[in-house]
Amino acid sequence: MSALGRAVTLLLRTFSRLFLLLVRAASCFSRDPPTPGPPRDPLLLIPAKGLAERIRRGELKSSVVVQAYISRIKEVNPALNALVCDRFEEALCEARAVDDLVASKAEDKATMEHKYPLLGVPVTVKEAFALQGMPQSSGLISRQALRSTTDAAVVSRLKAAGAIPLGVTNCSELCMWYESSNNVYGKTRNPYNSKHIVGGSSGGEGCILGAAGSVIGVGSDIGGSIRMPAFFNGIYGHKSTPGIVPNEGQFPNAHGSRIDLLCTGPMCRYAEDLPLVLKVMAGKNSEKLSLDQDVSLRSLRFFTMENDGGCLFVSSMDKELIQVQKQVVQHLETSLGVSVQPINIYNMRYSFQIWSAVMSLDGDQGESFTDLMSDGKRMWPSWELLKWLFGLSKHTIPAIGLALTESLANLNPQGNAKMVQKGKNLKEELNTLLGDDGVLIYPSHPKIAPRHHEPLAWPFNFAYTGIFNVLGLPVTQCPLGLSQAGLPLGIQIVSSQYNDHLTLAVAQHLEKAFGGWAPPRNV
Repeated sequence: MSALGRAVTLLLRTFSRLFLLLVRAASCFSRDPPTPGPPRDPLLLIPAKGLAERIRRGELKSSVVVQAYISRIKEVNPALNALVCDRFEEALCEARAVDDLVASKAEDKATMEHKYPLLGVPVTVKEAFALQGMPQSSGLISRQALRSTTDAAVVSRLKAAGAIPLGVTNCSELCMWYESSNNVYGKTRNPYNSKHIVGGSSGGEGCILGAAGSVIGVGSDIGGSIRMPAFFNGIYGHKSTPGIVPNEGQFPNAHGSRIDLLCTGPMCRYAEDLPLVLKVMAGKNSEKLSLDQDVSLRSLRFFTMENDGGCLFVSSMDKELIQVQKQVVQHLETSLGVSVQPINIYNMRYSFQIWSAVMSLDGDQGESFTDLMSDGKRMWPSWELLKWLFGLSKHTIPAIGLALTESLANLNPQGNAKMVQKGKNLKEELNTLLGDDGVLIYPSHPKIAPRHHEPLAWPFNFAYTGIFNVLGLPVTQCPLGLSQAGLPLGIQIVSSQYNDHLTLAVAQHLEKAFGGWAPPRNV
């Protein structure tokens, strides 16, 4: 590294540390509400698959299950601000209709299981997706009065499978920041400690699931927006192979080169629900993923990489995350008799630069982030920043910051082209390494759930998840218990394209070994 590079790095890290000290000092005086405790109703501890089976057999009434989740949401949401608009009355009506269908015995159990694999099961939906009658602002004040008249593709498929939506959950402004806070609904707080973030952009979804206010949910991911909230809230999240699950019906949607980066997928409290929900979301495309195929974990090849190799823009790894990854490796070697090979892939250190270069490939040809913020009108990000300083802007500072950096994205076309090529080389390298029987264990994020506003000090930490959107690889985020401070730990499991069933199988194995989702404690 050159002397200038070292000086810039030192300056950035010094600024970040000072900013973090200020944020942590301020958080000591903040009045965040107390964190809700663990759920008391045993119905809230049954996986979606088990709930649907018992409802179809008539052992449980959907109306009772839905009411249990409504009661839990009413208990936890005032402190968390995860669910931003509910449809409780409609959900109870739909649940009673399910109970009537089961009682009528109009269809045999096998037919009902085939038609309604999620019969009577509550589901929550990220507010960025269309859910009929619900808002779809994506955190933009200019869209706060909008109400959806149709359902997004995945929402429609979940409904057809028998799932019952309870409402929509919070996200970051325009789904492009990893703290879920906006000027329409405010900020969402972590169910494990309300002073900490829930991640983004599917943060409200991760939060309500982690708090046991939902059992399955709908998220989307263009740079880690499923996996980061899943990690920070102690649940499972899956970014599938691109093109498997439809993205239609969400705002903003992807265009041009970003289409292959954006993935819609399931967020679940239990690993066993991931294949079922993914299958429903994917429809006929699920046949490409071999989700019903038995996986012999002992026959897989395992690789592990403990960090990104040293990106200048990303913070160092938390020690507890390094330690828990080592525990995963040790468990796999001991329980399966496999050898987990440590690797160090050089180009991973350019993860942020690669992601940023691919996101800006379309240049002026596609709809820009600034265009979306301004609702098609002319907007000057620098002027918006000045307005924000005086409390006059309708936008959040992360959104304004992104609009400012977007204008700089194409100032170095040769540098961008170089990073795009690095991404292509990295994709080829990882696909060759993994083949059809390889799995990579990789950190979900360099930090355990940060405090509110801390992401501003390390805005590019999402590179640990974002790189896999560029590479087009399926990834499952797995919870691994709680830290000493009671916050979730986790890991990413990565495979090559169309081998989602491998990451899902490893996730279910790790759930049994490490306990999976752990209920929040009172803080």
